[in-house]
Amino acid sequence: MPGPLAGVKVLDLTSVGFGPYAGQILGDYGADVIKVEGPEGDITRGIAPYRNPGMGHFLINANRNKRCIVLDLKQPSGRDALLELAKTADVIMSSIRPAAMARLGLGYEDCKAVNPKLIYVSLVGFRQDGPYAPKPAYDDVIQGLSGMAGMQGGRSGPPAFIKASVCDKICSQFAVHGTMAALFSRERTGAGQHVEVPMLESMVGFNLVEHQSGQTFEPPLGPAGYERSMVEYRRPYATQDGHVCVLPYNTKQWRAFFALMGRPEMCDDPRVMDAKTRSERIGELYQMVSECVGGWTTAALLAALDEADIPSGRATPLGELAEDPHLQAVGLFQSFDHPTEGRIRLAGPSVRFSETPAEIRSLPAQLGAHSVEILTEAGFSEAAIARLIEAGVTIDGAAAAGGVRSAAE
Repeated sequence: MPGPLAGVKVLDLTSVGFGPYAGQILGDYGADVIKVEGPEGDITRGIAPYRNPGMGHFLINANRNKRCIVLDLKQPSGRDALLELAKTADVIMSSIRPAAMARLGLGYEDCKAVNPKLIYVSLVGFRQDGPYAPKPAYDDVIQGLSGMAGMQGGRSGPPAFIKASVCDKICSQFAVHGTMAALFSRERTGAGQHVEVPMLESMVGFNLVEHQSGQTFEPPLGPAGYERSMVEYRRPYATQDGHVCVLPYNTKQWRAFFALMGRPEMCDDPRVMDAKTRSERIGELYQMVSECVGGWTTAALLAALDEADIPSGRATPLGELAEDPHLQAVGLFQSFDHPTEGRIRLAGPSVRFSETPAEIRSLPAQLGAHSVEILTEAGFSEAAIARLIEAGVTIDGAAAAGGVRSAAE
């Protein structure tokens, strides 16, 4: 059964994390996503570990459900080929800086001229009407500028990076919902449009939902930073044999926690009973949690917390996620025989649709694996494609890889 975006064609001119992950989600939802790469390929193709050059782990985990074409957009015939593809596309998504796209003759107005209904999505580091507009941006830079690195140090510690490409992945989801909103608008109006998705502004808004805190008010009622998140003892707590995450949140849960821990005197303490006092002195409560759980084994503690209906869970090491009984039961991880990379394991789509399921339909492909197929669909003759290959504008990656297969094969 086709996914909810079946029939939508997306030209994905993005690389690394911000963009490819967005294209993958659109592909999971059923869109025909065409990954457009230069002859050198997405840089993540070379990030180890990998079994074969050009198929690094990072690329594999952000580029399923896509067909891959090579086009050297710096050559006029490569630009012309992309515009030919754009005539029948619904979406162009690009993380190439807008000034560079304009120099290539592939800016919004250029693409709109061949397809007025096109949704043209620019993934940028910064909104293009501000002084940072021309600057390059990667995840670490945006973690710093958006305040995310600063908040990791709490009230007094040094800035630190989250150990994930968190801005790339969050902003990719902004790109997904921006793209889908523009597609929905087009269904009503018939008009395409230019959508700009800036990393810095997206992450600042994301961070300040709770961390605007006292600075929400003018004049401020206190510093920025959500107190519950900033205190030292908000962390996974050590047990006798591991770590757990425990989050009593409302009054009922806090009272149940202290009763379970043999601290009945805390059940009527103002720090528990009064929400304002609790929020102001949450650090003291979290320190008590840390002290209370240290004598328990992980299994016994989690069983007792579940029985008391207190939110909790194990702090699972990354390498043990596939062993989680819930994730196994829902089948999140799926294994496939890749035509060139052998057996691989992917985390499948998390969002479920009752009538139009998201699914893994095709596996990440080698560079240019579908170049000839896509150009043929666009009306290029065998002779024209041969000339593009000879000129180095495209490559026939399918021939080099010995063909490609879908996930179902």
